[in-house]
Amino acid sequence: MAKEPTRDERNWATCLTPAQFRVLRGHGTEAPGSSPLEAETRTGTYACAACGQELFDSITKYHSGSGWPSFWDVHPGAVTTSTDTSFGMVRTEILCAHCGSHLGHLFDDGPRPTGQRYCMNGIALTFRPKNESSPD
Repeated sequence: MAKEPTRDERNWATCLTPAQFRVLRGHGTEAPGSSPLEAETRTGTYACAACGQELFDSITKYHSGSGWPSFWDVHPGAVTTSTDTSFGMVRTEILCAHCGSHLGHLFDDGPRPTGQRYCMNGIALTFRPKNESSPD
């Protein structure tokens, strides 16, 4: 998918709820345990709440105990990374490759086969059950 045309922040503010804008465009974090997507167990696809870019398949989702939806793998090319040095630590920030929105962070404490934990803000995602997902 091609990179989303540049939007100004005022335009993003009209497309997103204030809470989504704070996380997706302001690089915020939702409270742990606040997203219903953490408990979501149906088969389907998780997409960027800002632009709809498909990011994760439900088969890669797992309960990490972190309080945020977690995945051990991502769709190829769906995200980019950046170094986040906020809060006095170095973390790998995950951004939507299509629109550049902040999704969460990547850690190296996930399960096999990748050993990675894509720790995502639920408010930054939408869930499409399999019967509503794009055909494979």
